[in-house]
Amino acid sequence: VVVKMASPNGGGDFESSLLSFEKLDRASPDLWPEQLPGVSEFAASFKNPITNSPPKWMAELESEDIEMLKELGSLTTANLMEKVKGLQNLAYQLGLEESREMTRGKFLNILERPKK
Repeated sequence: VVVKMASPNGGGDFESSLLSFEKLDRASPDLWPEQLPGVSEFAASFKNPITNSPPKWMAELESEDIEMLKELGSLTTANLMEKVKGLQNLAYQLGLEESREMTRGKFLNILERPKK
């Protein structure tokens, strides 16, 4: 790598003193370590040309799942928060119902392990 800086007053000696003939070998991982682990692999994955195939995570989705994603993506922030609150309430209600059923099963002795 040759670095040359222009001198504002045109001094030739000064200009030649700024030349560097040092060769920097960037192939060595010890000299130039990867600053963020995994970035090189991530960047290399985007060098491939874009294909028409869907991402791996989308391949496992059914049409109903895709429709749900589109529906959720079209909601406003307030509507999305309302949907999340509804799901939290539903999860809470299911937890209460499961607790009642487990208690019921315990009282009916249907959860006991068979004696050997």
